[in-house]
Amino acid sequence: MTGSLTFLGIESSCDDTAAAVIRHAPGLPAQILASVVEGQTALHAAFGGVVPEIAARAHAERLDHCVEQALAESGVTLADLDGIAVTAGPGLIGGVLSGVMLARGLSMATGLPIVGVNHLAGHALTPRLTDQLAFPYLMLLVSGGHCQFLIVHSEQRFERLGGTIDDAPGEAFDKTAKLLGLNQPGGPAVQTEATLGDAKRFAFPRPLLDRPGCDMSFSGLKTALLRARDAVMAEKGGLTVQDRRDLCAGFQAAVADVLAEKTRRALEVYAALNPEQPALAVAGGVAANTAVRARLETVCAQAGVSFLAPPLRLCTDNAAMIAWAGIERFRAGDYSPADLVARPRWPLDATAAPLLGSGKKGAKA
Repeated sequence: MTGSLTFLGIESSCDDTAAAVIRHAPGLPAQILASVVEGQTALHAAFGGVVPEIAARAHAERLDHCVEQALAESGVTLADLDGIAVTAGPGLIGGVLSGVMLARGLSMATGLPIVGVNHLAGHALTPRLTDQLAFPYLMLLVSGGHCQFLIVHSEQRFERLGGTIDDAPGEAFDKTAKLLGLNQPGGPAVQTEATLGDAKRFAFPRPLLDRPGCDMSFSGLKTALLRARDAVMAEKGGLTVQDRRDLCAGFQAAVADVLAEKTRRALEVYAALNPEQPALAVAGGVAANTAVRARLETVCAQAGVSFLAPPLRLCTDNAAMIAWAGIERFRAGDYSPADLVARPRWPLDATAAPLLGSGKKGAKA
């Protein structure tokens, strides 16, 4: 397909219900005509995390409204679309299934082609939506449910260099906030406390830095924080405000150190490709953490590599990235069957060894 394409995107892999309309003509920047995201934070707040059954029910109730709103805001009708892109996995299966069934219904009713998109591919291709970044580039996806280093060779080829073998960083931030009595989502809450804390007071581990490669682990770091908290409470009979700030600062510094060192290693592997315009792109909510971002920017500057972070609204879960990934795949002649199925697990790099475990915000891939 060489002409202009207009795609509807649908995303429902975790706790954000989203729809978007993207238009793109070859050689020109893509246009985000509409991007609608309805979060579910209030629905899950009392449970300290995402409840899959509640999330799935909310998606089923909200998806059609999000699609209607996206079409209305974009001034586009179903007859104006060239295709429908939908997250087909990985993620919480109830939510993914809600989106896939809606996309299948729309496709059947309109005759529009459907493209099932890997949620992680949506994140990984976002820098091409926002900045027309040329292949190959290095992507660090660091969020509540995932943490991976990927060399993005093309819209269909992703080489995983490493990832978390247990908790994702965002999940560790959320659990840390819960252990310290902070509000959810945990990332912003921990960062706020950490800015006023002493990062050197507690000696937290830097997991897996003593081993080669780019794999990461954050479960042990979370356990170390729990033990440090309990030790302080046993000594003082409770936590002071400063104790909590120092715990947050130490935890955040440990996460930043691990991500910085593993990024340095991933850049060394990526540099062997001799890319003409070497770049590291980041996506995911944790990429918005100022301490983490500062460390990554420093590593890139030392390596002579460009650092790119799309706007936060496009780093976290959204349907614009799904519509864009659908356009990229559609132009490459990659379609999905009318009976597209939802997949709880879907590795981007099928040749890489599977990552272990499953995070609360979705299955590892």
